[in-house]
Amino acid sequence: MIFGKTLTTLAAAAAIAAAAAVSVVSAAFALFAVLAPHLGSAGAAAVVAAVAAAIVGIAGLTAALKAEEKDRPAAAPDALAFAEKAIEMVKERPILTIGAGLAAGFIAFRNPALAAIVAKALLDSQKPPPR
Repeated sequence: MIFGKTLTTLAAAAAIAAAAAVSVVSAAFALFAVLAPHLGSAGAAAVVAAVAAAIVGIAGLTAALKAEEKDRPAAAPDALAFAEKAIEMVKERPILTIGAGLAAGFIAFRNPALAAIVAKALLDSQKPPPR
């Protein structure tokens, strides 16, 4: 079942690649046919080769720029953003934050190991990742 699905997917990908190749060759021949009466066969072939080289160059440049964007490290999270959000939440919903604080305190009182795990996770999240 999975093997058949994989073969079907590969066949579809091969058909798409073949259609793309035929389209590119047809476009190149059409460009050649349009330019040949004006520039001669050699001139038209040179223009077709220059257009193909320009397209390949632009595609390569685009791929290189995208790869360079992915290589950049992600911006470090702002250490004060969490505190600012917490203060904003306290200002907007004081009763909710008091209830959440009491619930967290009750859970920490009943299960100190869980409180230690949460505290360790919060402290470790502020350290920069190892390189």
